[in-house]
Amino acid sequence: MIRLLPRETKFFDLFAELSTCMSGGARLLRSIMEDPHDLVARVDQMQAIEHRGDKAIHAIMTKLNQSFITPFDREDIHHLASSLDDVLDFMNTAATRLVMYKIAQPTAAAAELAGILVLQSEELARGVSLLEKNGKVMQHCDEVNRLEDEADQVSRKAIGALFENEKDPIQLIKMKELYEVLEMATDKAEDAANVLEAIVLKSA
Repeated sequence: MIRLLPRETKFFDLFAELSTCMSGGARLLRSIMEDPHDLVARVDQMQAIEHRGDKAIHAIMTKLNQSFITPFDREDIHHLASSLDDVLDFMNTAATRLVMYKIAQPTAAAAELAGILVLQSEELARGVSLLEKNGKVMQHCDEVNRLEDEADQVSRKAIGALFENEKDPIQLIKMKELYEVLEMATDKAEDAANVLEAIVLKSA
């Protein structure tokens, strides 16, 4: 059981908004990777979600600067907000790469990596929501870390297949970078889980 007192509802509301942006962005990214119809318009939607996340981050930082009492360590609030924002930023980067590089048909591996991001984002959102309730956060952190290991395996296999089968060097470069950006997003999710875990351990 963790104890995060005094409570400050506003911080948790803002973290919930940021988590919602992250989860919504992940679901949209998976949908785009599975079926990239109306690609430009849907990537614009992704960027709009990312901008909403930026507003939540700004509100958290403003609240942090204005608050004498915070629900947990000020530095940890900053780290948690920044790490969640990093996940969303890399998801947005992956989506924009499809437009920049004119990738008309993402691979099954890209969709699988985006699917892992959905699961990680959902676990992070649950973990963040349980901070306010003094809930069992650690199990969600553990699952995010397990999923990151799974993403590493998918990425390595996909890049290996790319070098074995892709004859067009330009296409190889494009897809390799897409895989790497997606895999980096899963790494950032693991970083966010590690911040959550540190908050829990400090507050135990």
